[in-house]
Amino acid sequence: MSGNAARAHQPQETVKKYKDPNKWHMQDTTWAMSLFGTAIGAGVLFLPINAGSGGIISLLLLTLLVFPIVYFSHRAMAKMIYSSKSAGEGITATVNEYFGKKASTIFDIVYFFSIYAILLMYSVSLTNTSISFIENQMNMTAPPRILLSLVLVLALIFIVNFGHDVTVKVMSWIVYPFIAALILLSLYLIPQWDVSNLSLAGNFAAADGDFGFMDVLKIAWFILPIIVFSFNHSPMISTFVVKQRETYGVENVDRKTAQIQKVCYIITIFVVLFFVYSCALSVTAGDLALAKEQNLPILSYLANKYSMPLFAIAAPLIAIIAITKSFLGHYVGAYEGMEHLIKESAKSRGIELNNKTVKNIIIGFMIVTCWLVAYANPSILDLIDMINAPLIAIILFLLPMYAIYKVPALEKYRKHIGSNVFVIIIGVLVVLSSIKALFF
Repeated sequence: MSGNAARAHQPQETVKKYKDPNKWHMQDTTWAMSLFGTAIGAGVLFLPINAGSGGIISLLLLTLLVFPIVYFSHRAMAKMIYSSKSAGEGITATVNEYFGKKASTIFDIVYFFSIYAILLMYSVSLTNTSISFIENQMNMTAPPRILLSLVLVLALIFIVNFGHDVTVKVMSWIVYPFIAALILLSLYLIPQWDVSNLSLAGNFAAADGDFGFMDVLKIAWFILPIIVFSFNHSPMISTFVVKQRETYGVENVDRKTAQIQKVCYIITIFVVLFFVYSCALSVTAGDLALAKEQNLPILSYLANKYSMPLFAIAAPLIAIIAITKSFLGHYVGAYEGMEHLIKESAKSRGIELNNKTVKNIIIGFMIVTCWLVAYANPSILDLIDMINAPLIAIILFLLPMYAIYKVPALEKYRKHIGSNVFVIIIGVLVVLSSIKALFF
């Protein structure tokens, strides 16, 4: 038998066949739309209030900054994850691989509170939106806040504990109708547009009419936290990256994830900016200040402002559904994070807790804290500025940048000096937003 014939009869090594990275596949479209759906949540309902408060200046800053903020931050996280050998086990395993067990534990705590803080915010928002709907659209007297907030929180916890898998599936069904509703409501507002509603600096205009470069920076710092919060979809990045690595191979994952993310963010930003501009053109700076004071999402405020029967009913209902969707979606992540922290803490003390005990602890904690915060009614936008956005910035902006300059496996990404510095600056400013009230 010749050498060629012998080799022909030898078993061939199985080689994984990856898809052609130079072509756009249906899977790419599916992932772009999945990221799109994840990136647009109930946080968008609060974006016009802050983004429009600074008049034309803040809207222009939003338009210029939103793509680089969203793209470069989520790209940095993607790079950190797909360079890890532990990417398939999630972001916690990646942090553990790069920085060790102690850093991983600290990350778990910060990550949990970043999600948990969002639950508190949505508990407040759902209570306020429901009260506004009952009083203004149903023309009824709302139940006492302490009772209504408890009923709403119990209803949310009951739904999510009906089954995590069912909850996630229902949330995925709601995403696209919600996005379609945002577009339709934005179109419906067009007859209410009035360019005279927009002044140069809105609520930031100086009494003497003077307006300089420092005022522009002040407005930029004011809107950064809500941008970071509204477009955050970092929990989805790990799953997204792992799938692209499996589909296109390690050597192509960087280029392919960047391509899909660009398509996703262009679509996302177009839809959200249309919604923001439509809302901003329909109200005055004074209206936006009042919406913030009333602690309402923009759709509820608009429903109360305009005598448009269809809009008055649809807008707050859509807001309620969107807030419910976001709460339930984040609850799953918060539950799993808290479950992990409790079990690890008990294990380190030699205590063995059964799943039922852990579940009861989590449910009790969530009900009591979400109810008390919903009843207390703290400012939603202040919660975003002081807690939610800073925690997200630590995870999404500063952690990946620290990894890039600390971990040898990520050394090749240090050459992107411009985008890296941009991400670091935005991250630091958003973290410092928790204390900016001391300056203004």
